[in-house]
This record gives sequence, structure tokens and C-alpha cells, in this order.
Amino acid sequence: MRRVRPWLIALGVIVLLGMGAYVLRIGSGNAQSKTSSPSAQTGRTAPVPVVATAARTSDVAVYLRGLGSVTPLNTVTVHTRVDGELTRVPFQEGQRVNAGDLLAEIDPRPFQVQLTQAQGQLARDEALLRNARVDLDRYRTLVAEDSAPKQQLDTQVELVRQYEGVVETDRGLIDNVKLQLTYCRITAPLGGRLGLRLVDPGNIVHATDQNGLVVITQLQPIAVVFTIPEDSLPPVLAKLNAGAKLAVEAWDREQKQRLASGTLLTVDNQIDPTTGTVRLKAVFPNADGRLFASQFVNARLRLDVRRDATVVPAAAIQQSAQGTFVYVVKPDHSATVRPVKVGVTEGDSAAIDSGVSPAEMVVVDGAERLREGSRVDLQEPGSGAPAPRRAP
Repeated sequence: MRRVRPWLIALGVIVLLGMGAYVLRIGSGNAQSKTSSPSAQTGRTAPVPVVATAARTSDVAVYLRGLGSVTPLNTVTVHTRVDGELTRVPFQEGQRVNAGDLLAEIDPRPFQVQLTQAQGQLARDEALLRNARVDLDRYRTLVAEDSAPKQQLDTQVELVRQYEGVVETDRGLIDNVKLQLTYCRITAPLGGRLGLRLVDPGNIVHATDQNGLVVITQLQPIAVVFTIPEDSLPPVLAKLNAGAKLAVEAWDREQKQRLASGTLLTVDNQIDPTTGTVRLKAVFPNADGRLFASQFVNARLRLDVRRDATVVPAAAIQQSAQGTFVYVVKPDHSATVRPVKVGVTEGDSAAIDSGVSPAEMVVVDGAERLREGSRVDLQEPGSGAPAPRRAP
């Protein structure tokens, strides 16, 4: 039997002592960490970081919303009223014009010739009329002296009346030619914005042309036609019948930018049975020209204003199977569930009919991690890391 060398036994003892010391050190470290953690000392979970804001008192507008399109109050296709060569078109496409501004000119020379002829015809017929009146006076004298038959006098009277009618016809012909000369200058019938030019100078235009010369669209003021549900019609009619002027706002497609403000003009006289909606028309001054014909807009009709309502951010409103609620932060930095009745919601704000009082703190961010009685750590809005502060 071989003897175990003494130095091997000594080495084994040293290894065993070292392992025992390591195990004791690890155990003592774990025990120290457990006793030093805040959760172990207090017996509670760590606070949940949230963002909260105080409920406030404010006036809240009650709006009816509808989809609409911008419609000009007047759109006119400018036509010529006489036939002729288009000699001049002084307007620029897209420019704004006022009523009476010159748009085009037609060659007036043919009508000037007609005017000269009509004036000559009038001069001749007026001379015949004067001569007939002189003869009438002569026949009256002869008949009074019994030197001429009365039948000849009667014939002369009718001849004078005939010439008077011819002169009136000539004068009407002259007025007609002068009117045609006026029509050679084509002016804007109303103020608005011009479209694209439809006929170039040098072309022969006719009063029967279908396309016309240019289209004028009135943009100031301008209208917006929009729809609302038929169930919302009674309060609108009640306001209108009481003489109220209801304000209407036009917003862009994304409902992020208000384009114009106006007033409700009228309500259509029938409801669309296929959609259950009724059309309304509002008028906007459109002084800055932000509304354009056929533009799509979101219309907001302000029906009423709720005074001194309790308002909280819409982000604070939570939904559950039991209904609508918010998390309210109590002075001891704990969160409690508060059932609420939500009234009017406008944009990022919601009016609370019951459940929250002004100045109470409601959670707007981080509510998904909360439970009844959860401890909260209030943060500044928009902060990336917890920024504790005391609730008021």
C-alpha cells in the first residue's frame, strides 16, 4: 500500500478552506443587499412614474361638425353678345377683377358703319316728316276756307303720323347700333378671379359660342356647403328662428389648421333620405383668399358655449367595462380610480360633467401602469427620465 504524501494532504486542506470562505462571503453579501433595498425596508413596490395635470375651469364651445366643400356665391362664363373679330384681350389669366373692368374688345367698325347709315336714314325721314307737317298746316288753312276737300286733310294727317312712326323706328335702330357698339367692349359683370383664357385675339367670336371667353369666379365672399346629421337639425333651427348668428369655422383636411371663419347663411329645405343628413350653407368673407372654389374642408358649426365647465386633457380619459374613469393623484402621492361623466370633447380637452373637481390632479401619461392605490412619482411633461416633485 502506497503512503499518501504529506504535502498533498496539506494542499487539499487549503483548497477546502478557501472554498468555504468564498461561500460564506457570497451568502453575507446577498443578505446585506436584501436588507439594504428600499423595497425590503418599506415592504412596498417602487412608485410608478406618471405625468399629471390639474383640472381647470374654462368655457367650452359646443360644435357640430360636417364635411363640406367651398362653393362660389356666383360663377359667370363671359360670352360676347355680338359677332365679330376679337381684337384685344387685356386681362391676365388668374387675375382679380372688379365689376366693370374691361376684359376684351371686338372690332367695332362694322357697327360704326351701321350707325352712320342709320343716322342718315333718320335725317332723311325727319326731313320728310317736317315737309308733311308743313303740308298739313296748309291743308288745314284751305279746308277752313272751304278751298280743299276734308278728305285731303285727313290723308295728310295720316301721312304725318306715318312719318312720325318711321322716325321713331330710325331712332330705335340708332339706339340698337349704339348698343352693339357698347357690346364690343366686354366688361366683367361681377368682381372675382379670372380663369384660363378660352379664346385668343384674332378669332371670330359669336354670341352663340358655347365655351365663352373666360370664367369669373366670385371668391370674396365665398360659401361653404356642408352636411350635418338630421338629428342635429332641431337645435340649429331653434337658434336660427331665435335670430342668432351661428359662427362656422372651416378647417383643413387634417383638421389641424383653421382656414377661415364665417357665419351660417341658411339650411336646405329637405333632408337627404339616403344619408340622413341635411345641407347647410355658410358665408365667409375670405379676405385673405385661403378658401378656393371646390376645396374640401371640415366645417365646425358653433352651436353653444358651456360656461365655467371643468376641463381635463382628453388623454386623461380611460375606458373600462364599468365605464369612463380617470386616475386622480391624491396628496399622499397615491392614485385612485375616479368614475367620471364626460360632456363635450373639443380638440385635446374634455369637459367633465361629474367626478372631478377643479384643481384635482389627473394622470395624463402612464395610466396604463396604474392600479387602485398605486404609488406615483410625478414627472414634468415631456421629460425622458423621472423628475420627482410633490403634488400640490
